[in-house]
Amino acid sequence: MTAIREHQAPPSSRPAIRRRAARAGSGALVGLLSAAAALGAGEAVAAFTGPRSSPVIAVGSQAIDLTPTPLKEYAVRTFGTHDKLVLLGGIYSVLTLIALAAGFAALRHPRTGPLLFAGFGAVGAWAAAARPTAVAADTVPSLAAALVGAAALLLLVRTLRVPHPTAADPHIPDPHTPHPHTPHQHTPGRRSFVRTAGGTALLAAGTGLGGRALSARRYDTGAARAAVRIPAPARRAPAVPLAARPRVPGLSPFLTPAADFYRVDTALVLPQVDPRDWTLRIHGMVDHPVELTFDDLLGRTLEEHDQTLSCVSNEVGGPYAGTARWIGAPLAGLLREAGVRRGADQLVSRSVDGMSIGTPVDAVLDGRAALLAVAMGGEALPVAHGFPCRMLVPGLFGYVSATKWLVDLELTTFDAYDPYWVRRRWAARAPVKTASRIEVPKPFARIAAGPVTVAGTAWATHRGIDAVEVRVDGGAWAEARLAARVSEDVWRQWTYDWQAPPGTHRIEVRATDGTGALQPAARAAPFPDGATGWHSTVVTVS
Repeated sequence: MTAIREHQAPPSSRPAIRRRAARAGSGALVGLLSAAAALGAGEAVAAFTGPRSSPVIAVGSQAIDLTPTPLKEYAVRTFGTHDKLVLLGGIYSVLTLIALAAGFAALRHPRTGPLLFAGFGAVGAWAAAARPTAVAADTVPSLAAALVGAAALLLLVRTLRVPHPTAADPHIPDPHTPHPHTPHQHTPGRRSFVRTAGGTALLAAGTGLGGRALSARRYDTGAARAAVRIPAPARRAPAVPLAARPRVPGLSPFLTPAADFYRVDTALVLPQVDPRDWTLRIHGMVDHPVELTFDDLLGRTLEEHDQTLSCVSNEVGGPYAGTARWIGAPLAGLLREAGVRRGADQLVSRSVDGMSIGTPVDAVLDGRAALLAVAMGGEALPVAHGFPCRMLVPGLFGYVSATKWLVDLELTTFDAYDPYWVRRRWAARAPVKTASRIEVPKPFARIAAGPVTVAGTAWATHRGIDAVEVRVDGGAWAEARLAARVSEDVWRQWTYDWQAPPGTHRIEVRATDGTGALQPAARAAPFPDGATGWHSTVVTVS
């Protein structure tokens, strides 16, 4: 007990400790309320300038663009499709720290806190102005947020009226600490601060929630999408035969539902494009520039094709691949109508949010089913997958072919222009690499000894899959049973009958594409042009 008493503060110092704690709490509350007011104001203004101009979204988008490729790949590998939520969480955490710092600083030096909000506003305005499709109005939400945050901070500090203790007089009365010999009562300063803080909180909530609701009402294209009627395609895809779909529990469906289709892009908020306002411009090295409306596009001859898409960020055995039934207008015909000039070897496609993707012109014109897709799974494209129009070119990774929210096509050369991902040192040309994965049994599964069906999927789009082999514990390779071939542009599923003995076992798979080339064994990371290596899984048999 003696040792404990020695470490306890003497009674005479306890009021000072309470005052410091009260000041810290007041500073935190002032900073957080001011930041909330700032963000609310930013959201309210962004309801009129567009969701992508919101301060947090603008800063987040610029953070994505400036993130080094290895760190970006680590985020995709670690957090998967939740990487954007993690980024936004990080931004809000940083803003919380800035808010706390502003609140603490303003209690000591009232002008310091507003300077931090001014810095936040400047960064947000710069981030908004740096977007490829930015206009001057995009900076207004961040500037408004800084102004409102600074004003709220000064108002809260003024109404708080917490005197700052000095060395000469450490016992200045504090409205948060009642005198020890007087009954507890609310001082006028405290009552005024409580009213102001409550009003600030209500203002922040009202402007933030109201701004988001108004933004959703102004920009949401759900009703416009629901009103779209996709014409029947002149060329329909044949029904997928039962022989192409092994009935193995746990195996991916042959056609991936839209809700389960992978999404990897840089958009923190989904672009909302009204098809009534949508146009597509084809220009550059062409004889006859073309501009199409959405009705023009739907009025062209449409075709339906099954195609497998895969992402270059997919690790060996990873989930970023899917197959869907697409409807769209053949892209090659449009380019020929525009008249591609001699020497044009790159088609640069741009999305409404400024993303640029470069595709080899010869891959579009060589007869493969390159599409301007308008439907997925028999319905208008989901917003997350590019509504109202996206580009598809079989045989190429998405980052060089599958532009979503497409609005612009420019014929140029690879020497003249580097698209978004090439500027970040990804390969300019990226044909899909042969890939195969084990889906059943799952990694580290515990299964019973005896007959076991091993199953999975393999793809080498636009080349097709001719063989899949499986081996166990490094033994001899054995041919798996291939499901029926649908086309060279979609994946092929496979099964292998294994008599599983007790113990821990490692199962591997490899595929041979339609040209006779064996899937490479050497492991390579996705950067710069796609992962390689044989997928394996470990199971325990008992």
